[in-house]
Amino acid sequence: MNDLTMKSFIAEPLQRNKVEFWAATTIFVFALFSLITADSPNEHHFWEVGYNFQYYENYFWPQLVRYTLLYLTFLLLNFKVMPAFISKHKVWLYVFITLLAFIALSLFAGILDTYTKGYLFEEFATQDETYSHIFQNSFRHTLWLFLMFGFYSAIKFTGLYLLSNSTVIQSKYRIVTRDALTAFVFWMVSVFLLLIMDVGEEITVVWAVFSLSALLLYCISFYTLIPKSLNTKKPLRSYILRTLLILALAYLPIAFIIMMVVHHEDVAFGVSFFNILFQLAVTVPLTWVLFKRHAKGNEEVYVLKKELGRSNANFDFLRSQINPHFLFNALNTLYGTALQENSERTAQGIQMLGDMMRFMLHENHQPRILLSREVEYMRNYIDLQLLRTSASPDIVIETRIEDVLAERYIAPMLLIPFVENAFKHGISLKEKSWIRISLHTDQSKLYFDVYNSRHPKSEQDPEKDKSGIGLSNVKQRLDLLYPGKQELIIRETPEEFFVHLTLEL
Repeated sequence: MNDLTMKSFIAEPLQRNKVEFWAATTIFVFALFSLITADSPNEHHFWEVGYNFQYYENYFWPQLVRYTLLYLTFLLLNFKVMPAFISKHKVWLYVFITLLAFIALSLFAGILDTYTKGYLFEEFATQDETYSHIFQNSFRHTLWLFLMFGFYSAIKFTGLYLLSNSTVIQSKYRIVTRDALTAFVFWMVSVFLLLIMDVGEEITVVWAVFSLSALLLYCISFYTLIPKSLNTKKPLRSYILRTLLILALAYLPIAFIIMMVVHHEDVAFGVSFFNILFQLAVTVPLTWVLFKRHAKGNEEVYVLKKELGRSNANFDFLRSQINPHFLFNALNTLYGTALQENSERTAQGIQMLGDMMRFMLHENHQPRILLSREVEYMRNYIDLQLLRTSASPDIVIETRIEDVLAERYIAPMLLIPFVENAFKHGISLKEKSWIRISLHTDQSKLYFDVYNSRHPKSEQDPEKDKSGIGLSNVKQRLDLLYPGKQELIIRETPEEFFVHLTLEL
């Protein structure tokens, strides 16, 4: 494992240590509370052998010291020793500290057990045999605790690794999300705590089977079963039948796995059967409800993104058009025309500019407009540009735009960015230039093509490396407004720029 991966494990050590510290402290406080309120489990053994049981001497104080030692040892190992092992910093020193902690905890546990299990002195022939039995058990129990701590550390750092790389993992396996990884880590930690608390074999097995089955069923249902069921006539019934089939197929394997742990056939098959009932009664409906809420939330987010994308794109395009640069060029065009000819063309140009401004200020804010209005705006734009270029014989503008008779609707300002881009980058007053624009509609589709010549820009041109205004915005709007209903092809060569758009209206 490389150093970069190790650093990802401890990306936020202070925050994580704080959570672990307070979690361990909370467990320690609850242990002390249970110590104060509970009776000694060994009291009757003292009375059976005729020993006088003393509550504080034979139970309270030894257990208080035991819990305190376990709490402090956990803090030492978790916050000092394990980080040193992971970062490979002073490993031998912390190996020595771990051995000392193991020996010290084992010896203290043996000493404390001579008080809490003093009744054992009557069961052995000599005191040496009793001490040997007590201290051997204390070493074995301490070794088990250290192994459990190693298991806990493996769970924790494996979980941190998975969570820190959840994006990469999800890119390969869509079902493995950050939430699923978090739930799996929580499951492993919960099983570990049940083992530590020694609540009983059957309770631990039941919790492990029920919770892990619910987690796996949730992930499979959320990302596979429910999406497939939505394509049927009765999605809920189809989803329930699919999950019932999976649970039925898993009945025997789960029973055999449980049998390997508890060694009771009746218990294994009973737990596996009740697992099916639990998943059907709790996990299946809960997953369905959560999926519906998630889908509704995604739909709302999609609508908001669509509106935001359209608003931002419209605003950016409007700002790019209504700026001093555009108005200055338009006014210069009208001024030059007025000097050359009578005022008729000037009035025509002013009228076209007024129509364009009115369109951008009013209809542009609507979610949909008539396609005929979009085409009319585009024609006004082209005619206005022709006033500027018609005097140059080296500039050829060809348009083949069909009249739109049917009431077809389109998002506003969706076609004009391509035309504007063609005039901006395809026209040169010094070189031969050409633009060809065609628009055709059939029953439900629009076909739009724009060709324009390209000219190398001078090194002093501030927009030498910039693309046309609005192209990135219109691509974003097409993806948001017409997902799966549009095809945009853009090709460019050193001499030509070509755009083809097919759109389902």
